[in-house]
Amino acid sequence: METWRLHRTYDSPSGTVRWDRLGPQDGEPVVLMHGTPFSSYVWQEIAHALAARHHQVFVWDMPGYGASEKFDGQDVSLAAQGEVFSGLLEHWGLSDPSVIAHDFGGCVSLRAHLLHKAEYRRLALVDPVALAPWGSPFFRLVGENTEVFEQLPPPLHRALVREYIASASHKGLRPDTADALLSPWSDETGQAAFYRQIAQADQRFTDEIQGLYPEITVPVTVCWGEQDTWIPVARAHELATLIPGARLRLIPGAGHLVPLDAPALLLAELLAFLTTTG
Repeated sequence: METWRLHRTYDSPSGTVRWDRLGPQDGEPVVLMHGTPFSSYVWQEIAHALAARHHQVFVWDMPGYGASEKFDGQDVSLAAQGEVFSGLLEHWGLSDPSVIAHDFGGCVSLRAHLLHKAEYRRLALVDPVALAPWGSPFFRLVGENTEVFEQLPPPLHRALVREYIASASHKGLRPDTADALLSPWSDETGQAAFYRQIAQADQRFTDEIQGLYPEITVPVTVCWGEQDTWIPVARAHELATLIPGARLRLIPGAGHLVPLDAPALLLAELLAFLTTTG
């Protein structure tokens, strides 16, 4: 696979966003959304596969993540990301794309839809952050002691983040994949950004929308890695019951990083969902 690069930019209220588009311009639009502490890189295989199946695929790195801008004082909260995504849809000229969202991206897509009235054709939620309570013990520990972790020597910081990212995979990450996911957090700017996004994570951003899930009327599928140790699979069943008509698809052999653990199985479910009529 060639190096994953995002060639286009969008100036959002939270900083410059890097994004790109794959596939035919007249294809049905699909937006892929990443979570934390990841980037659009997690979608590279599925993005290319969807583009090859004649979808127009939009990928982007949230402000403070991946190749997008990172800076002191930046607002990278879930509330800010929802607003950024709504603006980005307008920038792209998309009125009702299909949206596929992983982890924090799930909350961002739900906030944009429920609070900012972004319209979707379909919504696929892949191991999303959507229900309280959330946040692993490690995530909460870092959030409560950000000023301490920010002072870690760079080699210790990189080792910590590498192990944290690796724990999201059930099958284990290839070294080059682990390097690509770690890279945005590796330098001085990235180290500060890593702890900034954890410090700004707040359950109230899902609490504000959780009661609105029964109002969702667009077709929804919930895909979940059966071996997800970050967010237990029981949440998949709970979420699917809250959203009217939601389909639940469990992905065997996959942890939280389903797009990397089981891309073929996930792609099959997504293609079936994207092409379902009615």
